Amino acid sequence: MNVKRGSVVSHAMAQQWGTGKVVEVNDYMATIRFSDGMVRKIISSHFTDLRPADPATYTPPAKTTKGRGKGTRVRSTTTSVKAKAKAKAKKPVATPAAPQPGA
Repeated sequence: MNVKRGSVVSHAMAQQWGTGKVVEVNDYMATIRFSDGMVRKIISSHFTDLRPADPATYTPPAKTTKGRGKGTRVRSTTTSVKAKAKAKAKKPVATPAAPQPGA
């Protein structure tokens, strides 16, 4: 399937996601906002699993007035990177031994 920005698609192996709208696409992946409220990135080798869907079947996720809403968060690796840096900063640093007298 030719995946283009704005296309409405469904995933053949994950019908429970509902239909999705392609919001970004490049040579390596497509970012798709599905009707279940999740944003998923599909790598180009799996574009064959995407099927064209009727645009009338796409219902955008409901917008929330407070916060981001359940299920709309895209997981970030920034948190784990910060946690590793924090843990590394807590490690005691070995100090060189003092020279022995008479050595």
